[in-house]
Amino acid sequence: MTAGQLAEELEVSVRTIHRDVEELSAAGVPIFAERGPLGGIRLVDGYRTRLTGMTADEAEALFLSGLPGPAAQLGLGTVVAAAQLKVMAALPPELRSRASRLVQRFHLDAAGWFKANEDVPHLATLSTAVWEGRMVAVEYDRGDEVVARTLGPLGLVLKGGVWYVVANVDGQARTYRASRVVSATLLDETVDRAEDFDLASFWIESTAAYEREQPSTVVDVRIRKDQSWRINQVFGTGTLAAGERIEEPDHPGTIRLRLRLGFPDEVPGSLLACGHNLEVLAPPEIRDQVVMLANRIADRYREAIPDGRR
Repeated sequence: MTAGQLAEELEVSVRTIHRDVEELSAAGVPIFAERGPLGGIRLVDGYRTRLTGMTADEAEALFLSGLPGPAAQLGLGTVVAAAQLKVMAALPPELRSRASRLVQRFHLDAAGWFKANEDVPHLATLSTAVWEGRMVAVEYDRGDEVVARTLGPLGLVLKGGVWYVVANVDGQARTYRASRVVSATLLDETVDRAEDFDLASFWIESTAAYEREQPSTVVDVRIRKDQSWRINQVFGTGTLAAGERIEEPDHPGTIRLRLRLGFPDEVPGSLLACGHNLEVLAPPEIRDQVVMLANRIADRYREAIPDGRR
């Protein structure tokens, strides 16, 4: 078929056809163009795709699942792009159209606002160790010192834009922050991986246990309804929904919440970061600490203002 015929059939421009042909060819699909009156765009005779039985929902889910940033960090950015092109080419017209609309209308960005992606210089090495089942010798920054460890990587997890490596150490599965790996060297020794180990299950159980073990404090706050989103902004997505709502008929336009917050030492400063639309009601010691911090901030700025401008 000519580019014009394909453009009419697919309801796109001729320019789009030429661009897609180049991309499909680069992705390994044996497609080529012949010039002249009898020319056109052709597939190599006998070429067949192996993609069968895919439903519309499955096609949409496939194109929604690709995260270009993390894939690029793993060194798989071009591989993911090529795979999606091949799948797109294999889909029948209706599914291809739905997948295209999905890509145009939805984009997944795993990182939070104003948070640059962590520098993870040894992620590719860790990824290779996970894929090939090889041990890896690392130097790991614990915060107080850099220690040497020999890890048996079992999997990589991306959580809130942060990479973690789950590894077997001394017969136990443990979690390490990938960005704290100072150096990584692949070893020839293979990882002793239990046949029944499931990465997703381990991660769910270990994170739940971590959250249970962390100290927390319960705080009652009152905040304007139209400003309640600030709680999630400061304390993380889901904090607002997890809070216990307390009815207050005498305070229209506000919400009273009972929140369970982790890292108690940081709670007063974080509450202050929610702004003047949030008031701490209880416990008294947390309220007093917020007041003390607010007074210190006010005093600091008063000192910086010349007398004539006060």
